[in-house]
Amino acid sequence: MRLNSEIDKVLANSARIELAHLPTPLQRLDRLSAHLGGPTIYIKRDDCTGLAGGGNKTRKLEFLMAAAKADDALSVVTIGGIQSNHCRQTAAAAAKLGLECHVALIDKVNWQDPAYRLAGNVTLDHVLGAHVHVYADVFDRDDVRDCLMRMVGNQGKLPYFIPLGGSNVIGALGYVAAFGELNDQLADAELSPKALYFCTSSGGTHAGLAAGSIISGRPFPIIGVHNEEDPTSIQTTVEELVDGMLEHLGVNITRTSDDVQVLSGYGEPSYGIPNAKGNAAIALMAQQEGILLDPVYTGKAFAGLIGDIEAGKLKKGDDVVFLHTGGAQALGAYSSLFVDKT
Repeated sequence: MRLNSEIDKVLANSARIELAHLPTPLQRLDRLSAHLGGPTIYIKRDDCTGLAGGGNKTRKLEFLMAAAKADDALSVVTIGGIQSNHCRQTAAAAAKLGLECHVALIDKVNWQDPAYRLAGNVTLDHVLGAHVHVYADVFDRDDVRDCLMRMVGNQGKLPYFIPLGGSNVIGALGYVAAFGELNDQLADAELSPKALYFCTSSGGTHAGLAAGSIISGRPFPIIGVHNEEDPTSIQTTVEELVDGMLEHLGVNITRTSDDVQVLSGYGEPSYGIPNAKGNAAIALMAQQEGILLDPVYTGKAFAGLIGDIEAGKLKKGDDVVFLHTGGAQALGAYSSLFVDKT
């Protein structure tokens, strides 16, 4: 596969540690496409990046862990929800690189399945050797970060902080590179997709893809499906991140209003709480293609893609790409959704 020259050029001076299994596959979903009766759907398998089951955070961690190493860090500290995919992948990356890892899990999701606080990603955090710290949602995240950084620093383990979702300018570089990888795969397959759909949450994946699209000449729209109820904050977060990335990379191109598109209406009732459309999308993908989505991120995002097909925005004869950002490791924490107790 050839390199995307413009993206390769702007990333040339960005430190990176190889952690992911790349390139991830781009697969055509024949049965699912026929079932839905609309466009031909392709799936970019970033659930296959490696690191304790893979997911989109692994690409970000290639750059974030390089920054930690450059700072001579002996440990990393990060933060997320109880079922954080990001914390699980950070713990795996730290284990691979021989760094101590502290994860602050904020218990903010009102999901009462008994497995939620024990199974899924929580189990994997412990298996991977992370120091797991659980906080109620009443705690301020900045205070939690500062407390853990001080504690770890006082133990003589110089810490490096990785933000929620790995979503800062450094972490988002992983998805600038990913856009180049995808663009090359599409060119090799002679595909010109109508759009790329994916879940947007902490904003780093979205910002990296948007910046990669801008650098590559905006070949197709980038549509982030929001997994919460109010899209206002994520729109602003991604726009600010994109601007920061373009400046960081020395790219003299101005972001336009079309560069950051957020599709809302599929995230309710709130973060971490499943909904009927997302659950139906999970079942459909699993039963048509044998691919696992999750009820927090990718299920809701794929429901957004289905919604646009049903609304006629994507038609037969179109090609469309869905980016699978991972997360199936959390399915066990939501077992009551799918297990028939009768």
